[in-house]
Amino acid sequence: MIMRKTQLNRVFNCQKCGDCCKGYGGIFVNDREIKDISNYLKIEQEEFIDRYCELSGKRYMLKTCGSTGYCIFWEGLCSIHPVKPGLCKTWPFLECVLVDSTNFITIKSACPGVSREISIDEFIACVRAYHCSRNVQS
Repeated sequence: MIMRKTQLNRVFNCQKCGDCCKGYGGIFVNDREIKDISNYLKIEQEEFIDRYCELSGKRYMLKTCGSTGYCIFWEGLCSIHPVKPGLCKTWPFLECVLVDSTNFITIKSACPGVSREISIDEFIACVRAYHCSRNVQS
């Protein structure tokens, strides 16, 4: 089942508040995302990594800004929106909800864009459909 944009908007309507751009956990970036963001910023990949990333284990993640905890690219809006990392593009339809449905409560309470009327079962169905449609488009 491919999820229509109107169906997704009933479940989630981004408020551009940036709440999803801050907090614990971080945004990991893969090689393709590093390349795309570097090209967008018109800098070398090594410079991008030095300026905007930190190593966590063996993976790079985007830095956050000091006491605010916001992503380094949050400037009232996402300054790299056209090439933002996959996790950011996916929000709030995160597959972690399929593993542990209590993650829905965390997402719903953290994000004012998630419909307050949506049930956990409806949200899980949306997450599945969202990822299914992304796999079809790839």
